[in-house]
Amino acid sequence: MSRAAETAYEKIRHYILHGEADPGMQLTEEKLAEISGVSRTPVRDAVRRLENEMLLVRSASKRLSVADWSDGEIDEMFTLRAMLEAHAAERAAARIDADALNALRGINEDLKKAVAKNRPDVPAFLDANRRFHDLILECAASPRLSKMLPALVEQPVVRRTAQQYSKEQLDQSARDHDELIAAFAAQDTSWAWSVMNSHIRRAFHTFNTAADIKSD
Repeated sequence: MSRAAETAYEKIRHYILHGEADPGMQLTEEKLAEISGVSRTPVRDAVRRLENEMLLVRSASKRLSVADWSDGEIDEMFTLRAMLEAHAAERAAARIDADALNALRGINEDLKKAVAKNRPDVPAFLDANRRFHDLILECAASPRLSKMLPALVEQPVVRRTAQQYSKEQLDQSARDHDELIAAFAAQDTSWAWSVMNSHIRRAFHTFNTAADIKSD
């Protein structure tokens, strides 16, 4: 991929993942070229990559839009993410060192500070949450997982879920992280797997509950 195509990819991806584009919103090559500041040729290369990541989709008439998943697709997305992240946690528990453990503790303190504000700082929560899970993936030391997980973790459904959390649910996420750290410190692979699996499944049910309320 050329430098211009890489620039287009990063800028369009940021536009989608940071909530500037609503699910189902139609996008043209002209609009994407304007967003990325490059010509339409590298935009086409970037779009193909984003289609492979299922962030952009084409209709039967070839119109391009931001992905908007069905209930079944969302269920599958969270199921796959739970399987892969639980496996990553299991591997990390057997491999993590003291420095990484301390780093996880520090990141989770940042997350707790974001949640503790009178009005929780959701962007700061998301940043700390991403760093926490990224470090677990790094400790898992699996090139395959490193290639497979990001497409699931970074899709905008995750951001929308975090925005729908209540204060208690954000606190629960921090508590889950504390328990994961305890499992890692004990090098208990089964415990780490179980906590991560329930952590992701809870996020799925939070998403479903918020979606049901919104549709009422």
